[in-house]
Amino acid sequence: MHVTQRIAPCLWFDHQAEEAAAFYVSVFKNSKILTVARYSNAGLEIHKRPMGSVMTVAFELDGQAFTALNGGPAFTFNEAVSLQVSCDNQEEVDYYWEKLSKGGDPKSQQCGWLKDKYGLSWQIVPTVVPEMLKDHESPNAQRAMEAILRMKKIDIAELERAFAGQ
Repeated sequence: MHVTQRIAPCLWFDHQAEEAAAFYVSVFKNSKILTVARYSNAGLEIHKRPMGSVMTVAFELDGQAFTALNGGPAFTFNEAVSLQVSCDNQEEVDYYWEKLSKGGDPKSQQCGWLKDKYGLSWQIVPTVVPEMLKDHESPNAQRAMEAILRMKKIDIAELERAFAGQ
């Protein structure tokens, strides 16, 4: 039985909603396309989309509900909103970084952040980062933050060395 999630992100695309949803579902395990809704002639003067073209795609990424909307070129993604991917180890960091950054903007890569080929910002965050940074006054946290600021993709081993003062 599918349980509706009360709060879920809706991602606005020009016309790539179905393509993007399929891409994201291919990256994350335990993910699936749920439904595809299509435009009808109702509201044609507003949406200006051909009847039968994809309007929304409901999908899940690792159990998290999302909607992708083909709303036209009026709005685009920016860094004010990003999706965080929590990673237990370097293998996961490397996997998500490689998959999500492919075709994206290399100039946007910093401190574990990247933009994918659709312009959506992602944070690929090792689970050790919040723990290391929780005491902002400690020299360990200071060194860890300085290390993160020099990185594009987070290197956990390098981060741990910085935290330990090595």
